[in-house]
Amino acid sequence: MSSLQPSPADTSSQRWAWWPLLPLYPYGRRPTLMRELVPNRVWCFEQLHGVWYVAVPIRMTVVKVEGGLMLYAPLPATKEVIGGIRALENAHGPVLSIVLATSSGLEHKLPVASLMRACPQATLWISERQWSFPLQLPSSWLGFPAGRTKTLGQDGFPHPAQLDWIPLGPIDLGLGTFHELACVDRASGALLVTDALVSIPAAAPSIFELDPTPLLFHGRERGYEPLGDTLEQRQKGWKRIVLFANYFRPEAVSVPSLPELISDAWAAEQRSPRTHFGLYPFRWSEDWEAQADRLIHPPEAAIGFGVAPVLERLVFVRSQSLVLAWLRRLASVGDLNLLIPAHYGEVPLSSSQVFGDLADQIEQRSWAPSEGSWQLLATIDRLLVRSGLVPDHP
Repeated sequence: MSSLQPSPADTSSQRWAWWPLLPLYPYGRRPTLMRELVPNRVWCFEQLHGVWYVAVPIRMTVVKVEGGLMLYAPLPATKEVIGGIRALENAHGPVLSIVLATSSGLEHKLPVASLMRACPQATLWISERQWSFPLQLPSSWLGFPAGRTKTLGQDGFPHPAQLDWIPLGPIDLGLGTFHELACVDRASGALLVTDALVSIPAAAPSIFELDPTPLLFHGRERGYEPLGDTLEQRQKGWKRIVLFANYFRPEAVSVPSLPELISDAWAAEQRSPRTHFGLYPFRWSEDWEAQADRLIHPPEAAIGFGVAPVLERLVFVRSQSLVLAWLRRLASVGDLNLLIPAHYGEVPLSSSQVFGDLADQIEQRSWAPSEGSWQLLATIDRLLVRSGLVPDHP
């Protein structure tokens, strides 16, 4: 797997003017890493996104299809991204299809309009039951052009001679639905998913080489410590980001008193927006790393991927049987050798049977628990149920 091009010295090509619509880090500047995953067949464009330096990779995958290219899981179309797309188009033909395979992922919906403008020959394919909150907006307001938009399933599927589409859902969330379609590229054996599965690597993904600040921020113990760039600090920062991103408030973290926070900030030598002026309101228990390691999928693991806790507890808690059936359907697809989710990392597959193995593993453990690091997720879920915004569950 190789990088297509380095990050440019001129950061103007990384600007994203629409970031206020979803104000996530790194806000108006989105450095992009472009990599080849399958030679001359599958590529990816990666950026970071998150809250309070809890930043994780978000990925758009590009697949070569007959006559051109397909983009799966849209990414903010900065000039840098468009330049990378143009380089691929020059070698492999125009973008023919842009696929939004989820009904609920706002971070994947917002970039659609800019990508459609950049790819005038492309047809937009969206999953069923698209929704918005707090108002249900018309599709055109979501950036889906009426004359170039089709619905996956209702209007067929893009490139059916090459690609298979395997739906998960729809799952009723009250506010809307969760509906996602996995894409199988039969020629390469690659399986593309959006949010339903993740593969969390043991080390920080290479996208952080373009912007290591989140790792350095969370790799400290106290707010007065500098953002020292060491391998140890990067590794600590990555594992703590993994805990925050998956649990919001992991069991291993506590918040110190306000006087202690102010004292630390006052003692900090580096007081700047980059260090949040010395504010670091977290204290970590001794076993924090062991808790993080339980979320990570090391290369030697028999199953190198799983379901993200935040999705399991807030969405899939209502639909374990649908998740199991979807995984076992994936297990029946022959010759899968690479899983490419839209977040975190990609992972080689020993065989399609690993999806059935994950389904068996899920059946044998507690599903969507409420204890330990899962407590805040459970509290959010109960609050949404009590407010009538989402349906109750067993």
